[in-house]
Amino acid sequence: MNICVFLSAADLPERYTRPTREFAELLGKGGHTLVWGGSDVGLMKVLADGVQKAGGRLVGVSVDFLQDTARAGADEMVVARDLAERKALLLEKADGIVIMVGGTGTLDEATEILELRKHGKHTKPVVLLNSAGFYDGLKEQFRRMDDEGFLPLPLTDLVFFAEEPVGALAYLEESFGTA
Repeated sequence: MNICVFLSAADLPERYTRPTREFAELLGKGGHTLVWGGSDVGLMKVLADGVQKAGGRLVGVSVDFLQDTARAGADEMVVARDLAERKALLLEKADGIVIMVGGTGTLDEATEILELRKHGKHTKPVVLLNSAGFYDGLKEQFRRMDDEGFLPLPLTDLVFFAEEPVGALAYLEESFGTA
C-alpha cells in the first residue's frame, strides 16, 4: 500500500521522534511504500530513514524551492512546481493518508485533504496520529464542528484518530483488507 504521510521537517523532541520511528518501522516491515514530501531533514528524515531501513520503498514529492533538502536515494522523487501541485501529487500517489505532528504546512495539508474528503473528491482513508496529545485541541474542535452541524458527514467518516502508530497502520490495513 502507498501511504502518504504529512509531517514536520523540523527537528523535534523524543516524544515526537519516537512515534515517527515506530511508524516508519511498521511501514517498512509491512512492505508498504512511504509517499512523503521528499525532505531529508527533521521528522521527514527520521521517517524516511526508518522506512528504508525496514525494507520499505520511498516516493518523494518535493517542490522547486525545497530541492536543496530533497532526499538523495529515494526510490522515486518528483519535483512539483508549487505547493498546490505537490499536495495534488501526494494525494494522487497515495492509497491512504496519515497526518503526523507538524506546523502550518502540515495543518494546511491536513485541512485540504479533509475538505476534499468532505466533498467526496477523494475516498482514501485519513488518519490523524495524535502523538503525545499533539492534536488534542484540533480533535476537540472537530468534535465541536460535528456536534454543531458544521460537517455534512459524521466526523468518524471524515478522519480516524489514532493515539499510537500501530493503531494508525491497523486502520489503514483494515480499510484495504490487508491486515
